[in-house]
Amino acid sequence: MTPRKRLVGLSAFALASALVLTACGGGGEEPPAEGASSGIVTVGNGEPQNPIIPTMTNETFGSKVVGSVFAGLVYYDAEGVVHNEVAESIESEDNLVWNVTLKDGWTFSDGTPVTAQSFVDAWNYGAYGPNAQNLSYFFEPIEGFEDLQLAEDQLDAEGVPLEGEVPAAEELSGLEVVSDTEFTVTLSQPESDFPLRLGYSAFYPLPESFFEDPEAAGEAPIGNGPYVLETWEHNALIELRPNESYAGERKAQNGGVDLVAYTDEDSAYNDLLDGNLDIVTNVPASAFGTFEEELGDRAVNQPAAVIQVLQVPEYVEGFQGEAGLLRRQAISKAIDRDQVTETVFSGSRTPASDFTSPVINGWSEDVEGSEILDFDAAEAKRLWDEAEAIEPWGDEPLLIASNADSDHQSWIDPVCNGIRDTLGIDCEFDAYPTFDEFLDARDNDDIKGIYRGGWQADYPAMSNFLGPVYGTGAGSNDMGYSSEEFDNKLTEANGATDPEAAIELYKEAETILFNDLPGIPLWYNNATGGWSEAVDDVVFGWDSEPLLYQVTKSE
Repeated sequence: MTPRKRLVGLSAFALASALVLTACGGGGEEPPAEGASSGIVTVGNGEPQNPIIPTMTNETFGSKVVGSVFAGLVYYDAEGVVHNEVAESIESEDNLVWNVTLKDGWTFSDGTPVTAQSFVDAWNYGAYGPNAQNLSYFFEPIEGFEDLQLAEDQLDAEGVPLEGEVPAAEELSGLEVVSDTEFTVTLSQPESDFPLRLGYSAFYPLPESFFEDPEAAGEAPIGNGPYVLETWEHNALIELRPNESYAGERKAQNGGVDLVAYTDEDSAYNDLLDGNLDIVTNVPASAFGTFEEELGDRAVNQPAAVIQVLQVPEYVEGFQGEAGLLRRQAISKAIDRDQVTETVFSGSRTPASDFTSPVINGWSEDVEGSEILDFDAAEAKRLWDEAEAIEPWGDEPLLIASNADSDHQSWIDPVCNGIRDTLGIDCEFDAYPTFDEFLDARDNDDIKGIYRGGWQADYPAMSNFLGPVYGTGAGSNDMGYSSEEFDNKLTEANGATDPEAAIELYKEAETILFNDLPGIPLWYNNATGGWSEAVDDVVFGWDSEPLLYQVTKSE
């Protein structure tokens, strides 16, 4: 199989204009015939940060598991095209009230039925503030979301609920079960791209047994997807095996998938070359210049909906106020993105010109304010000196935090070298041994400087690169950034019914981000991966992830 062509993201409005989603063909490659093989496919991965709960999982290691064990109303094929999965139809006459009808015959792997209540209960659980789910933000457009959140006066200084304090409601008023196979969703405002989001894990259903013991369910999830989780040996191995009761189009074409935890990408890649691993989803920097020659037609190097950003926590004193903004601008101007992407990544990354991705409809390389991403050593030094005149930085080095079990030091070191040479300050890699340790430090506000903030799209739309990361209180807004102007612009864009008008509004929202720089865009990632001679039918999708259910392997 040869590397696939450039991917094109589906416009949110191309989907919404139809108002009805139906199971259809188109986009991506056709999967092989059912039961095509019985071998176990081994895939390089890492330890998920959290229990396997759909509304709690917002990182790639856990997402591979959640997306395999659960099935949603819709799913995305390799090209980002939407297909119905559990949904028979998703309809609206006004983009405000959405009527969802489910297909008959779906069950969870424990034999219990998948009903409208399964979705409504799961969404209410995810939205309920005290449950502290990472993806709670995705339910914010549904009517009644605010009533499920705790107010500031119900929290202590650390954000912990005060004893006895509960939200005003336990269920979203915008969700109503009509029958076992029908429910309605009422939004706070019309949003034409709402159905496009419903393939994301936040919107997966949960069985009744989950609510009896969520902690146990997170360790041994009961889902309705193409696989069941058979074994989870923490920090070592997750065994996924075909779910015989799965009723959708993503039927497993192999005997199962083993997700093998690695602590460095070089080891995974070497195991691939030696025939001891079937698929790697990230080629290490040490092999960027050679992997396509080494793997031949088993290599993939294609654009994907992934961006790397340096995020700037609001709690770091050196980046607060007027001086802090000038420093963020100076750091951005001090980074030579062209040089790093060519010398470190051998052209497998593209310098960023905005906060989204070139494979997403509406992307632009001329958003107002994006000139702050242009390398200019003299201007960078001028901005830093201006900040120093307001408030001196001191003798502490600038720290760039990330995980050491992936190949980030390879680019952080040259970025730091450029900052040292240009700004005259020290700069160091603040390394956390594993990805989950890094995420825990980030989530607990323990990062001492700035940090790597990679973002892989959840669904193919501009809004997904902006709201979940930079919206006030959003689940992946770990910087603590809050801008009423940005939030209002995003709300306006989400509610636009004209596609071109919406794109322009999203660009205006990006301009606000360029003015504030809560994050400093670096580059867009290609999907760089490969597979062994033991497997076939390997396809990497629009979001850089392989479609594991399509992979075939002989015994």
